[in-house]
Amino acid sequence: MNKKTTRLGVLTPSSNTALEPLTSALADAVPGCSAHFSRFKVTEIALSDQALGQFDDSKILAAAELLADAKVDVIGWSGTSSGWLGFDADRRLVERIRERTGIAATTAVLALNELLALRGITRIALVTPYTADVQQRIVLNYAKLGIEVVAERHLGIRVNHDFALVEPDLLRAQMREVAEAKPQAITTFCTNLRAASMAESVEAELGIPLLDTVSTTVWGQLRAAGAATSQVRGWGQLFSWQ
Repeated sequence: MNKKTTRLGVLTPSSNTALEPLTSALADAVPGCSAHFSRFKVTEIALSDQALGQFDDSKILAAAELLADAKVDVIGWSGTSSGWLGFDADRRLVERIRERTGIAATTAVLALNELLALRGITRIALVTPYTADVQQRIVLNYAKLGIEVVAERHLGIRVNHDFALVEPDLLRAQMREVAEAKPQAITTFCTNLRAASMAESVEAELGIPLLDTVSTTVWGQLRAAGAATSQVRGWGQLFSWQ
């Protein structure tokens, strides 16, 4: 009798280096689970037409079609672009992926928002590497959703590759700072930060859930694939949220 397998198909910005090892480690926590990746070109996070054009659906859908060849169970966009593009961008993308491939789909941000809704969270803190104008757009989009960003830190970086170079100790220091505003959750909102594996120690220290967007992608994918998220241990309390 064959063991149950779960294949996670992950759409990845081309210049990311943190996302794949973290996602693979998360998948390894679930028996029979594996992660498979498809890239499309993303090198800069900014509000210019050129930078926004990187997230054109046609490029993402082409990458999704390649994942479909691997017969993955679910396709997840492990990127946070709808934070500044607007959440409808991800809703449309998910529908187009399903139409094009016949495979269930989710995204980092849609899964994050589902987690916030599950716990009735309306006060969050935001830690990102982004520039001030991108950060402000994210804050405004959450305000439209009825969620207040009570504290935020950003690093003013535009080059996507450089996000992975941010030291975890700096991220931890920023989390400590935003925790002073007593948010109901902290989100490290970028899938090229080395933050997901810090969740247990951060939560133990601060007493606040850490919702990292690499982790929220996997949480959403496991749910869509019908796998128990509670199988993931050691990566923060979000995986116990149902």
